[in-house]
Amino acid sequence: MADNSILQDDDFLLDDDFFADNAITEQKTSAKPVKDMSFFQQLPVHVTLELASVEMSLGELTQMGEGDVVALDRMVGEPLDIRVNGALLGRGEVVEVNGRYGVRLLEVEATSLTGAVD
Repeated sequence: MADNSILQDDDFLLDDDFFADNAITEQKTSAKPVKDMSFFQQLPVHVTLELASVEMSLGELTQMGEGDVVALDRMVGEPLDIRVNGALLGRGEVVEVNGRYGVRLLEVEATSLTGAVD
């Protein structure tokens, strides 16, 4: 019985192809197929322009009435923040386009797909 359960060194040898350099190289050099991303071009997003903001207490807000003015944190003429789904895309200025408001992009922030919101 002892003779049958003894393993020989040959039982543990691996195939020489397992360690061959060309097998690894072939895996690294095979390019992934380019995916068609045109589907994402059709997805709707929510674009907003942020003029300015202010932080105030609820007490101050409840004391306000018609005609009161809230001073904001931006100067007149400063660019507006352009946000896409809440994430900062860049800055721009308001323009008129055929009697409607529009925005001219002045600066585009570095974009990523992390989903981080500023």
